Amino acid sequence: MDRLLQLEVFSKTAELGSLSKAAEALRMSNAAASRHLSALEERLAVRLIERNTRRLWLTEAGQELLERSSRVLSELAEAEDIVSDRALSPQGTLRVTSSLSFAVIYLAPMLPAFRARYPKLNMQITTANRYPDFIEAGIDVAIRTREQEPDSNIIVRRIGQMRRVLAAAPSYLASAGEPEQPADLARHNMLVYNLANDPYSLRLRKSHGAQTVRITPTLDSNDGQVIRGAALAGLGILIQPLYIVQSDIAAGRLVPVLVDWELPLLTMNIAYQNRAGLPAKIRAFSDFLVTHIREHSEPGIWMDATK
Repeated sequence: MDRLLQLEVFSKTAELGSLSKAAEALRMSNAAASRHLSALEERLAVRLIERNTRRLWLTEAGQELLERSSRVLSELAEAEDIVSDRALSPQGTLRVTSSLSFAVIYLAPMLPAFRARYPKLNMQITTANRYPDFIEAGIDVAIRTREQEPDSNIIVRRIGQMRRVLAAAPSYLASAGEPEQPADLARHNMLVYNLANDPYSLRLRKSHGAQTVRITPTLDSNDGQVIRGAALAGLGILIQPLYIVQSDIAAGRLVPVLVDWELPLLTMNIAYQNRAGLPAKIRAFSDFLVTHIREHSEPGIWMDATK
């Protein structure tokens, strides 16, 4: 019995949470799928999946095998797909989710060129700062800032790391003064993105040391554009990725503060489901986006954008 097919049945069963759904996805009978799974467990002499009448779940050995076999299956599928005809002409609908800021600044401007290269591929972009479930939301690709996914079936491809800055409108600094040390931020109006990691504790570094400052926000929001708008209106000092406010800084609408101090870098990633065969549309989009970011970002925003 084919060892690779056994792994595919096991991986698909774990992904879909159902042996019958895995059989349907792999276009085989339930009995055949069950035989493949049983043969795998017999060959390895270990129980991989436990099940009752309502659900199934992976054993510890099953989790270990899934993590390792998923990478093997994904790499094999990508290798096959690269040389197939469909790699040359992705088609259908690609469903992408990202923050509003990333969609406006990076995704929307690249769409004309992307569409010109792949005219048979339609786009659906959903802006959201929370991380929706891939399967439930029907998502193909998500642009995310977390480096690891709790679901082992999600592949994370790193785009790069970007700088974050503290900045405020000239009108606010004229009335409240400019902070000279990180500790001064405690007395300023702070505009905070509340989905950041530990958003009310700022860790700043420079060559001779580091400081951590606890802040109480005048405004917190789950959207970077709300924070940016409040800063432009003179409400306080924002903490945002540089790509969101670069044009405002260049035009003088916002002024960076504490420029000798650095905030932790923000990692940006592309995430997608680990499938038996990675659709060409996902690979085409991911490669195009990485190239677009590298070629069209202002200097200094990305510290190590993927080459």
